[in-house]
Amino acid sequence: MEDKISASDQTLAFQAETRELLNLMIHSLYTDKDIFLRELISNASDALDHLRFEALTNPDLLEGDNKFEIYLDLDSKAQTLTISDTGIGMSRKELIHNIGTIAKSRSLELREKGRRAAITERESELIERFRVGFYSAFMVANKVTVLTRRAGEHIATEWESTGHSTYTIRESVKLNRGTSICLSLKPPVSEEGIGDYTIRWYLVTVIKKHSDYIGYPIFVKDKLEHVEQLAPSTSRRDDLFDIPTGDVPVNYMKPIWDRPQSEVRPEDHFEFYRHISRDGSDLLNVIHCRAEGLFEYKALLFIPQVAPYDLYYATPNVGVHLFAKRVMIMEMCQDLLPRYLRFIRGIVDVGDLPLNISCQRLQEDRHVNLIQKWLARRTLDTLREMLENDPDKYLSFWAEFGQAIKEGIGLDYDNRDRIISILLFQSSNDIEKPTSLKDYVGRMKPDQEQIFYLAGESRNLIEHSPLLEAVKDKGFEILYLVDAVDELLLQYLTKFNSKKLKSLEKGRISLATEEERKQIQTKPQQEQYKDLLEFLQRELHDYIKQVRLSERLISSPSCLVVEEHDFSLLMKHKLHRGKTDSIPRRVLELNPGHHLIVRLQKRHQENSEDPFLRDAADLLFGLSLLAEDSELPDPIQFSHTASHILAQVI
Repeated sequence: MEDKISASDQTLAFQAETRELLNLMIHSLYTDKDIFLRELISNASDALDHLRFEALTNPDLLEGDNKFEIYLDLDSKAQTLTISDTGIGMSRKELIHNIGTIAKSRSLELREKGRRAAITERESELIERFRVGFYSAFMVANKVTVLTRRAGEHIATEWESTGHSTYTIRESVKLNRGTSICLSLKPPVSEEGIGDYTIRWYLVTVIKKHSDYIGYPIFVKDKLEHVEQLAPSTSRRDDLFDIPTGDVPVNYMKPIWDRPQSEVRPEDHFEFYRHISRDGSDLLNVIHCRAEGLFEYKALLFIPQVAPYDLYYATPNVGVHLFAKRVMIMEMCQDLLPRYLRFIRGIVDVGDLPLNISCQRLQEDRHVNLIQKWLARRTLDTLREMLENDPDKYLSFWAEFGQAIKEGIGLDYDNRDRIISILLFQSSNDIEKPTSLKDYVGRMKPDQEQIFYLAGESRNLIEHSPLLEAVKDKGFEILYLVDAVDELLLQYLTKFNSKKLKSLEKGRISLATEEERKQIQTKPQQEQYKDLLEFLQRELHDYIKQVRLSERLISSPSCLVVEEHDFSLLMKHKLHRGKTDSIPRRVLELNPGHHLIVRLQKRHQENSEDPFLRDAADLLFGLSLLAEDSELPDPIQFSHTASHILAQVI
């Protein structure tokens, strides 16, 4: 802080609203105390913007000094931190108006002025607010002193307060234009989130986190700079090993998303991705987005090569970095991408967004919804292009993130068709490569009317299921749904290109042509097996709600299925957490062409009271369960029954 000439002090009271705001700021508004530095640096940047544009019509305001810079001076001995800028500064009246009352928006005032005068829209848009965030300084400071001189004036003004009910203002002197804010810091208290802002490495870390892309150079100077202050080894970050000296800006200034794509190297993308994600794995793809017009934003999105470990956790640590005119507002903003794209990392930089007073949370706004829709659309289009132009690369993506993409069918109706176009499923066509629905339909046989699928715990289990026999015999392709999310996906995906998706486990299956149906003569078969079907229904009533003849079996004697609109067995197991005694009853289908069923029907016809038939019914039901890898309701009883029958036939 520069030497000053004291004049008569004037002590004024804060407005009632300002006192309430100060109390709110200090005690509850901000969850991250470090944000005070972001707010003060942003205010300094706003002041430099203001001077830059006023100087366009009044060059004398520069006073022969063309530097637009921000300085941070730290003094560990005095426990002070001073943030200075060479911006527009404030007069006494402006100081009282901007700080003594609820902080005003300079940009809003300038826009109002623009309605009465000839100020350009560009000029109005670029001049930022003098945020209420100035008061956040009191979270970490016992006293705040502001020394400011407006460009073009000779008298400086000093403002001082402890953040209670009053502030003191006096005339002072300042050699250079601009504003300096000196914070008499509170002692560091880690439990309260107050760091030691007189340690250079810590201060630079906070700057790089929140204000790395401020458009003006930020210099950090330490009065004890000759004393080396190193971060503890457990706290140091790779990108801060070489902290710039006081003569070198600590911020990048030119953000990577503002640079022409032709100037950005792949290694630049990777380094930036590693910086914001703390992930050292390679990148699969980079997406650049830009929207201009009434509402502007820029986005740089990264698709990682490896899924994060918490991708499928209930509350994963996800979201993109949200910037507002190069100032980071939120480190993990979950509102800008739909949940099924939570693996995407990157940044979104917007021209203007409605934030709550602490600038830490987004308010509900149509612009937020628009950004989410645009980014989702662009991401899905990029994935479709990858599938079409580089299928091997897309397969590696799908192996990591496919299940997350499938969640989008039920979450994003607007992009439903885009999501469907990039879905992949395992199939009987290729043991290694999954297939898209488009490719499946392209391979369908002329007499195939439906897309067949079966859900199960694994490919191996599905491939050996008796439910596939008739469809395989016809040479039809089958989709194998082995992902946990597949059952939910199919609640929303019932057709593709007018072809109905048909589960081989649900309802009735009829694969015969008209000519074949005439030869089958189903009605006589129904009459022939009627008594046996009724007998089995009575014997297995606790487990089976219906017994009927099947058209889906070729080599197996029986199988278990569900009705058309019921949950599949896999879903029922998940809903009932594997408790077989609580799983609802299903349908038992018999293969009328299997010799076991033929002989069972004949024996029942000869003597419906034969005790052997009851054991045979239990054994048939148990074999159907084992064929689908389900648990037996009573394994011990099943063992006794099987032994008893074997004893009779050997």
